[in-house]
Amino acid sequence: MSEFMQFLEQLAETNATLDYFTDFAKIRSNIKPITIKLNQLNYLIGKNNLQEAVDDIYSENPKAFEVLDILIAVRKDKKSKVLNQQLQVVNLSSYFDSPKHIVQYIEQTGLAEVFKNKDISNLVDYVFGIEVGLDTNARKNRGGDNMSFAVAEQFRTAGILFRQEVANTVFPEITSLGVDIKRFDFVIETPVKTYLIETNFYNVGGSKLNEVARAYSDIALKINCYPNYEFVWITDGRGWLSAKNKLKEAFGVIPSIYNLTTLNQFIQKIKDENLQ
Repeated sequence: MSEFMQFLEQLAETNATLDYFTDFAKIRSNIKPITIKLNQLNYLIGKNNLQEAVDDIYSENPKAFEVLDILIAVRKDKKSKVLNQQLQVVNLSSYFDSPKHIVQYIEQTGLAEVFKNKDISNLVDYVFGIEVGLDTNARKNRGGDNMSFAVAEQFRTAGILFRQEVANTVFPEITSLGVDIKRFDFVIETPVKTYLIETNFYNVGGSKLNEVARAYSDIALKINCYPNYEFVWITDGRGWLSAKNKLKEAFGVIPSIYNLTTLNQFIQKIKDENLQ
């Protein structure tokens, strides 16, 4: 069996722990600043005359309607644009500037029927559920965090000294990376070389994996041309099975690619160099 095929056989099925799926602490922190406004909007639930109910809230606190975007699972910082009834492109937030526009928003999004039918009873609880759904987008980041943690633990257990989140600007002699600042997950220095290390884990596949393999191949060529430096890539996860051709190409360019199974080989190499 070739080294590459063996690498594929060793890929871990998952690195997800139970806290990988939902970050409830982050969800609570997202909801806390808007809880008062959501409670004010609870007044709309069950009202048949939405215009009158909106007018009542608007007269008390027009800013309460600033949170309407999250009710359709849209985050304000994305500055979403939509087509209005005149087929003009407008900011979604422009619907929140008057009672008339607010009612249009509620009716055209379908929220009017939700409120009138009492499909939901409390907007704070409802938004909590929305935030749980939106948080699934962060799972890939948590997978990467779990990988960094696992690698760091192996380094610590082996007594390997390392630094984390180190910018390439710390090594001004490496000019080949250009002006863009690149942060490496780990840096390990031995009497022989300085190793600049990237780690990631992919539970699922996707086009991004091809881009990652291509980008790291390019970075490796730019770093490995300096005899005192070497790029190291530690990656794992069955998601690579969907991009194995591009990963195989990277194998031909990057001399030091490891997974969690073979990481001990890199650790032994570091130990041997530290004895020199």
